[in-house]
This record gives sequence, C-alpha cells and structure tokens, in this order.
Amino acid sequence: KISSGLKKMDSKKAGASLDSLISAFNARIAELQELVIARNMYPASTVTDLTAVDAALKAMEFQLQNIKARVRDETLAIPKAKKLIDASLKQQKKLQSMSGFVPSHSHIPERTSNMNLDSNIRLQSEYSKLDAYFGSLKLEEEPPAPAKEKKGRSPPPLWFITDDELDSLSSYMKGRLTLDKVNAAISDMASYAEANAQIIAAPKKKLAENLWEKALELRDIATTEAVKGKHFFLESDIKGPALKLDNTGKAIITVLRHLGRISETRIGHNRVMILLKPH
Repeated sequence: KISSGLKKMDSKKAGASLDSLISAFNARIAELQELVIARNMYPASTVTDLTAVDAALKAMEFQLQNIKARVRDETLAIPKAKKLIDASLKQQKKLQSMSGFVPSHSHIPERTSNMNLDSNIRLQSEYSKLDAYFGSLKLEEEPPAPAKEKKGRSPPPLWFITDDELDSLSSYMKGRLTLDKVNAAISDMASYAEANAQIIAAPKKKLAENLWEKALELRDIATTEAVKGKHFFLESDIKGPALKLDNTGKAIITVLRHLGRISETRIGHNRVMILLKPH
C-alpha cells in the first residue's frame, strides 16, 4: 500500500511539472505573438522618419543661430547709423543755408546779344560773391574746430589757495585736507583743462580715432554760453595723480568751489567744471 501511494504521488508531481512546462511554452508563444504585432505596427521606415526629423531640427537650430548673429550685428550697427543720420542732418542744414545765397532767375540778367557792359559787370560780381561763399563752406562730416587763439593763448589759470584761506574754512569742510593736497589738485585740474583745449583745437587728422568722439563732445560744450571762452574739464577727466574721485577728491572739489576757484555746470550728461581766474 505504501509503495502504491508513493507511485501515485510521483505521478502527480510529474503531471504538475509537465503542466508548468506547457504553461511556460504558452507564455513564450504569447510574447512572440505580441512582438510580431508590434513589429507590424512600427515598420522599419519609422527609424528613417525619426532620422529625417532630427536632421530638420538641426537645420532649424543652425538657422536660429544665424538669425541671432544677424540681430547682434544689426544691434552693433545702430550707433553707426545714428552718427550717419546726424551727419546727414548737418549736411542738410549746410545745403539749406547755401541755397539762400543762390540768386533767383528773376534777379539774374538775361544773356542777350545786346547786353551792355554794366550788366556784364554786375553779373560777374554777383557770381564771384556766390563762388566765394561756396568756397568758404566745407561740405564734410567734420565740424569746424573753434577758431584758434593767437600764439600767446593764455594757459589755464593756476590760482592756488593760501594758508589763511584754508584756515578760514570750518573744521567740518576742511577735514584732514592740507594746503599741499589742495594746491596739487589745482595743478591736476589745470592739466585736465589744457589737455581738453588741445583736443578741441586739433584737426581730425591729428587726433587718435578713440579721441574723435570726445573732441566733438568737447567742441559742443565749448560753444555753450556758460563755458564759452573759459578753461574747463569734465568730471570723467579726473584721474589723478593728486585729484581722484574718492572722498578726499570730492572734499577738495567742494572746498575749491567754496573758495571760488572753480564753478560747476551740467551740460547734457556731463558734469563740467570751469577754472576761474583771480579777481
């Protein structure tokens, strides 16, 4: 009986193992069928399509980079275009002023065979005046530099302060300033003003390219009513060695303005400092 029972148990185990093997085969067959369906749903051409999409995206990125570069170049060209517009407007004003000197047809005597000598003389005189005026005009971008002074052009004033003037200041204004520091700053101011005067008087061909825009700016400032005929420098010119844009330098500027050595005005975005002469 025991042996027959063992035989029944072995046959059951063998049957269970066979069922498991059949189930495993069936599962594998189902997976293969799903793979076949998936292959039919996504043919090999899909890979080619994805490659084409990738190439199109790369081409779009390249075009976008070109557009960015073009925008950057156009942005850098805007200041040059503004300068060209300003030069064109100045040229237009010159041409308009010239047109006012051109005689109208009603004032020009007719050239007839019987024109007498007096008419010829008047006509020649009128044209000579017109030619002389045209010859005096310079149709070019460079604006005329202010008229040069005589060879004896006076240098910027060096109006140093005295001990009594320094002592007359309040302790709050004077601070730790010394006579030597303040007078050294006055020397620096004179050197700034002299450098600006040389830039204003210099022709364009003798100026470095990086100084041309400053020369135009200084010439505009020099023609204003508050600065005309005076020695001046800009706050941006301050760079030592004695005068600097620090707390000490600002205190020195305040003292010199209080003592009447300099005066200040603002022209456009520039803080302009004018050197004053002794009374």
